[in-house]
Amino acid sequence: MMFKHSSFTLFSLVFISIPCLISAQACQNSCGKMPIRYPFGTGLGCGDPRFQKHVTCNQDKLTFTTHTGCYPVNNIDYTNQVIYISDPSMSTCACTQPSKGFGLDWDAPFSFHDDTVFTLLDCSTTSSPIYKTNSNSYNNGTVVPQCDRTGAPICSFLYSCQAISMLNLPISTCCVYTPVDLGPSFEMDLQKLQCSSYSGFYSFDGQEANPENWKYGIALKYKFNVYNDYPGSCADCERSNGVCGYGGAYNTFICNCPNGLNTTSDCFFGSSYNHGSSLLQWQTGNWVIYSSALFLVWALLCSV
Repeated sequence: MMFKHSSFTLFSLVFISIPCLISAQACQNSCGKMPIRYPFGTGLGCGDPRFQKHVTCNQDKLTFTTHTGCYPVNNIDYTNQVIYISDPSMSTCACTQPSKGFGLDWDAPFSFHDDTVFTLLDCSTTSSPIYKTNSNSYNNGTVVPQCDRTGAPICSFLYSCQAISMLNLPISTCCVYTPVDLGPSFEMDLQKLQCSSYSGFYSFDGQEANPENWKYGIALKYKFNVYNDYPGSCADCERSNGVCGYGGAYNTFICNCPNGLNTTSDCFFGSSYNHGSSLLQWQTGNWVIYSSALFLVWALLCSV
């Protein structure tokens, strides 16, 4: 009886001595109800390292971060590579409020989608740099806004909204500010522009004359790399129910699998797995042989 107890203890020690390979999956394929795919991730070591600091998941909420603030992510169109965010300080047809503006970090792997339209509201026609005095001899002294002239109807529709019309602002204080005009720094500093607030939208939703139903927010494009190629290793990883990530000193690719293992290719057996800081070469045949050997040791010890 004592020997069997010792045998059980010995068998337990054999298993305890084996490195713990199974753990919870570090990278998730969703953040709350939002599906997460490459190049985005749910935490450090997940997705693409270039995107990790800009798009983060915290308490099941996906957030886009720049030097101007943190913004909720409303949706991600993975097919067309567009991320849609909202700015709580942005004015809409339902509410107008002061804002500091919006800007992208200079090193962010994002650019404004062509459908994104910014409208500056309540701008000073005397001190704002977007208004310049016409030096033409025929119209000397006339103030000319440096705005998108085709955006005049947009200003008319927005200023007809009840929340904005109650401010009794002249239509001349509105300026449609397209993304290309933000300049190389992608900056919209409302204090410098002498405007009190702004509105942004990316779709009329088929109702150009009804600003209440416009899609308010900001649409941003992103690219996987210079050639915009989806990494083949990441595609293989996701097909095997893994989540693409990175690790090591050089941020090399890893595939984080549902069983908690990190692999250099995919989550199907027969690949090399990386767990923690050590690289363990596990192949299907080797694992079966090793497991069988442990079972035989256990059976022999228990039979004594």
